[in-house]
Amino acid sequence: MQSNKLLHYLTLYIPFIVAYAFSKNAHISYLIAWLGSFFIFIICYKEVIKKLPSDLPIIEQLLRPVFFMQIVFAGYMSCTSIFYYLNTLGYEYITYVGNKNLLPFNIYESIANCQRLYVLGHAALVNGILVAMRYPLKQHYRIYTNSMSNLLLGISFFCLPLGYLTGKVGGLNQFSVQLSSLSFVAGTIALAFAIRERKRVNLWASAILFAMNMFAALSSGFKEPVIITTLLLGVFLLPVYGRKIIPLFGAILIALFFVLPTFIGNFRQMVAEGTDVATARNKSIDNIINNDNLIDELQDDNWAFLVGRLSEIDMFIRYTNSTPYFMPYYKTELAKNALKMIIPRFFWLAKPDVEQLVMTRVYNAGVVDRISLVSAKPAYIVDCYLSYGKIGIIIGLFLYGFIAQKISQISEIWFGGYFMGTAVMFAGLFQILWRGNSFEFLISAIFWSFITLIILQAILKARGILVRI
Repeated sequence: MQSNKLLHYLTLYIPFIVAYAFSKNAHISYLIAWLGSFFIFIICYKEVIKKLPSDLPIIEQLLRPVFFMQIVFAGYMSCTSIFYYLNTLGYEYITYVGNKNLLPFNIYESIANCQRLYVLGHAALVNGILVAMRYPLKQHYRIYTNSMSNLLLGISFFCLPLGYLTGKVGGLNQFSVQLSSLSFVAGTIALAFAIRERKRVNLWASAILFAMNMFAALSSGFKEPVIITTLLLGVFLLPVYGRKIIPLFGAILIALFFVLPTFIGNFRQMVAEGTDVATARNKSIDNIINNDNLIDELQDDNWAFLVGRLSEIDMFIRYTNSTPYFMPYYKTELAKNALKMIIPRFFWLAKPDVEQLVMTRVYNAGVVDRISLVSAKPAYIVDCYLSYGKIGIIIGLFLYGFIAQKISQISEIWFGGYFMGTAVMFAGLFQILWRGNSFEFLISAIFWSFITLIILQAILKARGILVRI
């Protein structure tokens, strides 16, 4: 029985093995590795390796790690490189335009190598999730409330100012991001529940909160908060309206992917020139609406975004070309530094600046110049590679999936099931797991999010909202 289970899990690594076997032909190897991630998605969701949770309909459990986190994390990590690959072939979208820049002689071998590492990481991630996955879970607590939208609004309005205040206090600022994210998630779900419960006051309150979050996302200078805000609302409305809303939100997300690169580019340029955030945001929106050459500008900006920003394979190539050939593997150094970063600056006055600590390895690898003002923090899979190469990726991504799944299950046990446990608490406090980050940022965020989870459980128990069965 154990040998059969092992063989099932080894199925996940077939794309990497086959792609590696064709490594002499870079183009074939790349395509096998790239398509390999879709193979992993298919065998995972077709339950070839392990049965998926059956305690809820699929559309009511989408925020469990095997679904949402895997799709976002692995999709962003493994599938977006196709645009960079097409660009090196001389294509812009589906039109051949030729290469405008001189390419390194081994560029296709480098792309194929990184894609093989991506599909290896995807396999290890899913391996970790599936090994840890245990459903149904025995429930120890139950949520008592007259109105779920009231409870969610209460959590959102409680966490919003608290997140702001903790960000201003040196010894508590590690709680700020988590509380703000939880406020945002709870407020977005409150909007979906207010629609379901037909409560006019709650609908207006949650709609205003959602609009505030959207304006804050538009003023952040980043595309991800806007997309995540929209995507989450769609996920939470699925149980209310069913699959008929998928085409609508699909069209909205495609439009956002097409428009946001131009909006963010204009916004950042104006802010860099000294324009205040509100004015820059409004002018950027106006430029989108009243631009006579909008379509051409959107196409150019969007292709540049797809090639250089959505995909991070260009930076990964630089790391793999420098390590271990010019820079040795870091081994346990990065993990040790990450564990040290958990300590609050309040208790460690000489604590290094985390951003500068992370950027040291960026400079060492020659990814960006030291005089550059660009932040190019390595992705999680890059730090795994820099630590121990392929073995580091297997261990690091397996632990990533395993720990994420365990935290989700603990959240459900502590907070009365999937809805409050995973959809609210896990999605709100551990949002960093959707995209990942450098070791130092990620491990510290996970630790303090878990501490926040413990505190919130104690508060809900003290208020009589969370009652032990």
